[in-house]
Amino acid sequence: MAYPEIIRAGPWLESPLITSAGGLQLAGVLEDSEGIDPAAMRVLGNYALIYILAADGFYADARGLRRDLGAGDVVLIFPELAHAYGPKPGTGWRHLYFVFAGAQFDLWRRCGLLDPARPVWRAEPVDFWARRLEETVRPAEGNGPAAALRTLGRFTDGLTALLAARETDGRETAGGAWLEEGERLLGGPGARGWLTPQQVARAVGLSYENFRKQFAAHTGVSPGQFQKRKRIDRACSAIYQGGRTLKQLAEELEFCDVFHFSKAFKQIVGSTPSEFRRKVRGG
Repeated sequence: MAYPEIIRAGPWLESPLITSAGGLQLAGVLEDSEGIDPAAMRVLGNYALIYILAADGFYADARGLRRDLGAGDVVLIFPELAHAYGPKPGTGWRHLYFVFAGAQFDLWRRCGLLDPARPVWRAEPVDFWARRLEETVRPAEGNGPAAALRTLGRFTDGLTALLAARETDGRETAGGAWLEEGERLLGGPGARGWLTPQQVARAVGLSYENFRKQFAAHTGVSPGQFQKRKRIDRACSAIYQGGRTLKQLAEELEFCDVFHFSKAFKQIVGSTPSEFRRKVRGG
């Protein structure tokens, strides 16, 4: 699987970002690493989050777990747990990494959110998660206390989303955070109006063709059909409440005119807007 070319290579932090709740020691992208020898497992002394961008590799730890690794796999390293991971002989390797520690993460572990018995899971699509994790560290913010807090907030948000993806790993096809975000953006107007499906695809870090295919596979409808349904749902609510003409609704919902609005409405609801209004409001 190809990895996103725009992801910044090399280290992302010039120095650790520390707060009273926790912090990041290291972050960045590592490629063509030889990995860690399973016969001489490493104890890191900190937590680490590894997201595989491209690899045919392995993970092993002192608890006896052995797993093959590929693009889209997440590996969570625990401070005291001896482990090894890396490419299989003759193969390539590229991954994102975050090394972190602190009271916040120790609490998450005590609550079972960070579980040494579940250190590996999948989160796809790769380009969405890679871009989301890359957004965690913004070099222009610097290394001051405020920047450290903002960075930690973004990191914990990303880690939370990955842990949520773990709960569907291998058991559901919920699609993960990219689908939730795509549905949100398609489902209502933003500050500049309704985004097109193509704009939503870019916003979640996918090509439109990839977004369209995966969205349809998870929801059963195309992004355009999903958005049309959401627009008509809003129209039904507005008609029931009253106060706006069909022309105003067509403009608000960004249909080119009342004719196209009425046509789409009948396709979804089975009646014209005027017929629907008489049914729900009388007269």
